[in-house]
Amino acid sequence: MTVTRRTLMGVAGAAAMLALAPSVQANDYPEKRVTIIVPYSAGGATDVLARKVAEGLSEELDETVTVENRPGAGATLGTTQAAKARPDGYTLFMGQVSSHGIAPAVYKNLQYEPLEDFEPIMHLITIPNVMVVNKESPYESVEGFLEGAQSETMRFGSSGTGSSIHLSGEMFKARTGVDMTHVPYKGSGEAVPALLSGDVDVMFDNLPSAMPHIQSGDLRPLAVTSLERSEQLPDVPTLDETGIEDLKDFSAQSWFGLLAPAGTDEEVVETLSASLGKVVSSEDFAEFADTRGATIVGSNPAEFTDFIETELDNWKTVVDEAGVTVE
Repeated sequence: MTVTRRTLMGVAGAAAMLALAPSVQANDYPEKRVTIIVPYSAGGATDVLARKVAEGLSEELDETVTVENRPGAGATLGTTQAAKARPDGYTLFMGQVSSHGIAPAVYKNLQYEPLEDFEPIMHLITIPNVMVVNKESPYESVEGFLEGAQSETMRFGSSGTGSSIHLSGEMFKARTGVDMTHVPYKGSGEAVPALLSGDVDVMFDNLPSAMPHIQSGDLRPLAVTSLERSEQLPDVPTLDETGIEDLKDFSAQSWFGLLAPAGTDEEVVETLSASLGKVVSSEDFAEFADTRGATIVGSNPAEFTDFIETELDNWKTVVDEAGVTVE
């Protein structure tokens, strides 16, 4: 057996947590309301997914599961609070590419360890981001947007510094060399209205939160950030397909998964994983994912842990190339 730094820290952290926490057995679980912390304001993709998962888990666990929004500091505030929560199975966390992929590479003084402080339960879905402007924008294509950016400084909104929405914009900026000013908000629920009102010029939003506004005609999609087109937007090219050399192989996707604080009883984690498996395999969840352009993953805890380790390495490379740091 290879003993890694993560193993040692995880064992030590779990032992300390268990010493403080009351024993929670799977047979007793759950006996009261379960809360899922979302590190963004209500209305964004993370919040919408968390509420859908809470709805399904409530039925599977026969107990109320609610969502609690704790936005701020580019999602690191709510993530830190979740990391420090009592590991009794009653506080869970809706993790995403920002909290467990990008933030550890961006923030120098992060107050949590993405793996040592959490028990991964299930990688739920993966979704592309979409480059969108509002319906009053003069830009009909990525090429047109780049031409416009030659004569004016563009403002790109995001759900917070260190989010995939922010980093997608930074990647676009670094690749093309355009002058864009980042305007962070506390979540897509605030950033999308800013785009609709013209306070910012463009966003690289998560597809689920942008989709209703695209369907209503209020937002105009210019390209998706995945290497393959979205089935929900079959006529919208990928950035790679624009033919712009600087955007060749451009790929930045978002993902979401449920985690618990480190030290949560293993059987409780297994109970939650099994219940989530039923939720994500339901026709109702499949329809939910399909309408938002999401791909369902549904991994087990070990697979999710491996995935996070890979993501941490991948995004560190992207962040280093883009030169993004936050104090």
